[in-house]
Amino acid sequence: MSAAEDQADVAKVLGGDTGAFEGIVKRWQGPLVNLAYRFCRDRGRAEEMAQEAFLRAYRRLEGWRGDAAFSTWLFALATNLYCSELRRIPARTVPLEEVAEPREPRETDAALEEAERESIVRSAVLALPAKYREVVILFYFHDMDIAAAAQSLGLPEGTVKARLFRGRDILRSKLGQRLAAQPARKEA
Repeated sequence: MSAAEDQADVAKVLGGDTGAFEGIVKRWQGPLVNLAYRFCRDRGRAEEMAQEAFLRAYRRLEGWRGDAAFSTWLFALATNLYCSELRRIPARTVPLEEVAEPREPRETDAALEEAERESIVRSAVLALPAKYREVVILFYFHDMDIAAAAQSLGLPEGTVKARLFRGRDILRSKLGQRLAAQPARKEA
């Protein structure tokens, strides 16, 4: 994904060529839907939230100053929208205490075991309080560094670091025993 392409498309849209926004949508639709899905875990809702993010980006395109990458601005706008949307209509969450325990040891292939492990971790992340969940999702699932996550959330870097530390600490305490109890993979 090219920053130059984003810049060119933004310039075209601001110059009156509204069709150039299609290039932005094509480049960023997948990542914005994926980000929304990490927040709400509902594909249909994620697509609606991403569509709303593009609509807001289009309306506020003149607000992008160009001092940061367009993608950073777009992700910050989308993250703020997703957080607001989830405060308005919360995603269905399960308390950490109710996250399913791993099943009894059984013969399965490595892919099924890994999928079960990932499911346990995803459920636990979604059960985190929102302020920790947002930071963990951006840092681990969207590979944002501290600075990018802080900019996306409109928070100081120190706050993001503290929330990330606390979120990991909560996950470690809740998941440590559950994941240790999961059957170990058999070596071939």
